[in-house]
Amino acid sequence: MHSRCDIPFAARWRVAYTEAMSAAVNPQRTIAELKELRALTGDDDGAQRVAFTPTWTRARAWLREKLAELPVEVHTDEAGNLWATLRGESEKALLIGGHIDSVPNGGWLDGALNVLAGVEILRRLAAQYDGRPPCTVRLVEWADEEGARFGKSLFGSSACSGNLDMDEARGLVDKSGASLPVVLREHGIDFENVMASGHELANAAAYLELHIEQGPVLLDLDRPLGAVLGTFGVERHAITFYGQAAHSGSTPMNRRKDAFLAAGRMSEEIYRIAERSDGGVCTIGSCTTKPGIVTSVVEECRITLDQRHLDTATLARMLAEAHEASERFARDGHVRVTWERLWQIAPRPFHEELIALCDEAITETCGVCHRLPSGPLHDAAEVARAGVPTVMMFVQSLHGISHNKIEDTREDHLALAVTAFDRLADKALAWIIRR
Repeated sequence: MHSRCDIPFAARWRVAYTEAMSAAVNPQRTIAELKELRALTGDDDGAQRVAFTPTWTRARAWLREKLAELPVEVHTDEAGNLWATLRGESEKALLIGGHIDSVPNGGWLDGALNVLAGVEILRRLAAQYDGRPPCTVRLVEWADEEGARFGKSLFGSSACSGNLDMDEARGLVDKSGASLPVVLREHGIDFENVMASGHELANAAAYLELHIEQGPVLLDLDRPLGAVLGTFGVERHAITFYGQAAHSGSTPMNRRKDAFLAAGRMSEEIYRIAERSDGGVCTIGSCTTKPGIVTSVVEECRITLDQRHLDTATLARMLAEAHEASERFARDGHVRVTWERLWQIAPRPFHEELIALCDEAITETCGVCHRLPSGPLHDAAEVARAGVPTVMMFVQSLHGISHNKIEDTREDHLALAVTAFDRLADKALAWIIRR
């Protein structure tokens, strides 16, 4: 008599699909758990699961209770990331990721949907394969994706990928003046050792992440789900125009060196740059002036420019066009201009074969799929940066709004998302075995 492990993999895979009918995911359970988490950690203003706060700790304890019902090994790594591992016949691992932390007054789905859909997939795989799937499957709940308390997003995943800027992070403080290293120590984390968490990716063969879109693209197309091509690269700069202060009453218009006039012309120009880029976006998010009084021509005007695109060369061209425009407007206005880089990250295209599998899973679930890039950054970008084949799936966001208590997604779309994500997990497992 043969045990399950003695049966050739291909045969076991066919058997597994017939058994899947009795071990299917339950999307309604995922939705109910999301509502349970909302009631536990939210208030009238929205979700309050800011990382490294008592509410976040309570949310993690709740998650551990859910995982305790499964045949998984649960531990927290050196960077505070929470891992639940379902051991398989192969050490090669399929990773499913998300984050339970939120921004203050945030939405009920951002990050949490990823985690709880992953828990449901672990339930299904544990039942379907008698606790031992063909590959190891690991759910990771990343620490402090949002960066809401210390202003540094993707803390846990960037530490794990080996890309955390330790010098920068060491100096971070919250609004009360508490430093990141001290707060981490209060949660049992040694800041100086967080990069050791990278060993968790040693056997990672693929990474999947489900997320609400957080924008209006799928809503406008009337598509419930989308396959994500990758995360935008970002160029973020401060642009300062320098003119000359002068009395607003006695200085004729043709004699002014108005820094604000030159800066203002950038506002319309960035829309033209974005339109030429075929899919990129540009945003002037802030503007400050000096001396900042109504009776003076503006002597100094500082604006911040955020530019994003999925293609590296196109993003570089967008930046060059913005530089050229600022120099031209400065010359025209008889002022000067300087640039300061605030932040930069390269585009992170996702794995083409996994994108195709994601497209298949969505099409099989709801009949149609749309492929789109992600404007916001996600932990998936750091995992891809570490060299792990990665893909994300998006579900439509009502209103195209996130990081807000009105963030929402239709429940039938949430159910489709969990179902399609589960299909993707199966396809990814088969893909890992074939490689």
